[in-house]
Amino acid sequence: MYQFKGLKIRFKHNIVSTMGKIKFGTGGWEAIIADDFTVEGVKRIAFATALWLKKNFKNPSAVVGADTRFAGPLFADTTTKVLASQSIKVFRAQNEFVSTPMVSLGIVKLCASAGVIITASHKPPNYNGYHIKTHYGGPATFTDIEQIQTFIPDIIDLQLKTIEDYKKDGLIEFVDLETIYVDQVEKHFDIEAIKNCGFNWAYDAMYGAGQNVMRRILPDITFLHCEHNPGFDGQAPEPSHLNLTEFSEVIKISEGDITCGLATDGDADWHGLYDENGNFVDLQCIMLLLIHYTYKIKGLRGEVYSAFSCSKKIQQLCNLYGINNTVTKIGSNYSSDLIAKSGKQYLIGAQDAGGIAITGHIPEGDGIWIGFTIWEFMAKTNRTLTSLIKEIYQLVGLFMYESIDIQITEELKQRIIAKLKAGSYKSFASYTVTSTEDLDGYKFHFDENSWVMVRMWETEPLLRIYAEAATSAEIYKIFEAVKVELLE
Repeated sequence: MYQFKGLKIRFKHNIVSTMGKIKFGTGGWEAIIADDFTVEGVKRIAFATALWLKKNFKNPSAVVGADTRFAGPLFADTTTKVLASQSIKVFRAQNEFVSTPMVSLGIVKLCASAGVIITASHKPPNYNGYHIKTHYGGPATFTDIEQIQTFIPDIIDLQLKTIEDYKKDGLIEFVDLETIYVDQVEKHFDIEAIKNCGFNWAYDAMYGAGQNVMRRILPDITFLHCEHNPGFDGQAPEPSHLNLTEFSEVIKISEGDITCGLATDGDADWHGLYDENGNFVDLQCIMLLLIHYTYKIKGLRGEVYSAFSCSKKIQQLCNLYGINNTVTKIGSNYSSDLIAKSGKQYLIGAQDAGGIAITGHIPEGDGIWIGFTIWEFMAKTNRTLTSLIKEIYQLVGLFMYESIDIQITEELKQRIIAKLKAGSYKSFASYTVTSTEDLDGYKFHFDENSWVMVRMWETEPLLRIYAEAATSAEIYKIFEAVKVELLE
C-alpha cells in the first residue's frame, strides 16, 4: 500500500483487479461502456498516465479531449481532474467534441508532453476508449504503454476537486483545438482551388468528430451524417464500403454531379474515399496516389514507411522513383515512432487499416487531411480520381488487394501457429510458395505480383488473411486455397 496526499492506492503489476482488467491495444484501452469502461477505470489509468508523465518529463503537461461517443465529456473531465490532481498542467478541449488528429496537433502546437483522447475510434457505439498520444503528436509507443501499465493501480481512492477549482489553481486551461486545427488546414492547403475548381465534393462524417471542421472549411459541399449522434445510429463508425452504402448511393444518384466523396470514422483519423461513380477506392491506391503526388507533382523528397501488410506496389513505385521504403510491423505506433526519431524527411507512413501519416503534418493518420490532399491533387490537375488511379496503374500495373477475417478456436489457432513457425506451408493448392517473410505475421510470395499473408490476433482466436493479385477473382481463389490448408 502506497500513501500519497489525499490518496490511498494499491498496485498489482499483472493489471488484474477487482475493479476490472485494463488491457491495452495498439493505441490504448478500449472496452464496453459501463461494463468495463467506467469512471473508476478511467481514474486508474489516468493516474498511471500521470505517474508516467512525471517520470519522463520535467513540468509535464497534457492535452485532453473526447470525440462524439456517449459520455465522452464525462470521461474527459475525469481524466483532466486526475491529471491536475497530480500537478499535471492540462490543456482541456473547450469544444463539445474533437477528433484524434486535433488532440495530436494540439500537443505539437501547445508543446505539451502528451495527450489523451477519449475515443474507441471505429469500434461499435457501445465501446469507448482511452488513447494516449506522445509529445510529437503520434500514438504512444509500446515501450510507453508497457511502462504506463505497470503504474495502473488495482484500487484507487482519489479525492478530486472540481474543474473550476483546478482551473483557479492554474492547472487547467481550456483551449479551442478545433480552431487550431482549422487554421492549420487552411494554411497548408489551397482551399480556394478546392472550392473553385469546378468539382463538387461530398463528406460523410459517420456521426463522428470531423463534422464541425468540414462545415467550417467547406460549408457548401454535400454533407451526410453530420449530426451529433453518440450512438452512431447503431452502426460502427468504420469507413468501409460495407458501412457506407448509403453514401455510395448518394454519389451514384447524383449522376456525376458529385466528383468525389470523403468519409471519416468516429474520431476522424481513418478515411474512405469514393470516385465520381460511387465506387469505393482501395486504400492501397490512395497510398500510391499520395506517394505520386508528394514526390512527382509537389517535388518533395523523403522516406516512405509502409506496414508489412501493405501492397507490393508501394515498393515498386518507390523503386521507380528511387525512394527508400522501410517496411514496419503493423500498427501506426511503429511507423510514427520511426518517423519521429529518425530525423529524416518522409513522404508517407502507411498502414493497411486506414491510418496514413503524411509529410507536413502529425506523424499519424488524419482522415480529413488525407481527403484534402487528394482533393487538392484533383483540383490542381483538373482530373477525376478515376483518371488519377488509371495513371497509377500505368506506373505499377493493375492489382487488387483484399483481407478477410476468420473466427477460429484457440486450439486451431495454436496448431496453425506451430505449423507456421515450423515452415510447414510450401504451397496452397496450385499456388507454390517461392519465398516467405515473417516480420509481423507470415507472408507467402507466389510470383512478382501475387502473395498471401496470414496473421493471428494476439488477444482473441481470430485469423486474418491478406492477399494481392491482378484480379479479385484470383484473390478469392487464393483465399479458398489457403483456407483449405489452414483449417483442415
